[in-house]
Amino acid sequence: MKRLLAVLALLLPAAAEAGHELENRDLRNGQVLYKEHCASCHGAELEGQPNWRRIDKDGLLPAPPHDRTGHTWHHDNRLLFDYTKLGGKALMEARGIAGFKSGMEGFGDALADDEIWDILAFIRSTWPERIKRIQASRNPPHDR
Repeated sequence: MKRLLAVLALLLPAAAEAGHELENRDLRNGQVLYKEHCASCHGAELEGQPNWRRIDKDGLLPAPPHDRTGHTWHHDNRLLFDYTKLGGKALMEARGIAGFKSGMEGFGDALADDEIWDILAFIRSTWPERIKRIQASRNPPHDR
């Protein structure tokens, strides 16, 4: 019985926290790709642009931080992936929201899917454990 409880204890947290797409990724590759494709807008230290919560003169929000101070971790993995691959405007149009203004371009032509996942895993790796758990809880469960 004790052995069964120990096995269940190991399985339950994994079932409650679904961050599978970001597990076992190449964090070094993600870091290199982040610097190459993302840092110019989101900052070398993931700090985002100044005043990222205020709409600029073009009606766009500046690039948000990807560190713990931003809102990246408020979103599930699929949204983060799709936003990166398609870009903000195209993703919102695909979800039926017309006229959405976004400065986030899509990287689907520049990055392979695995490269996008590596970048997202790198970003996630910088967050404190508490925030990783919160973000993981926003993902739907997956079959392993």
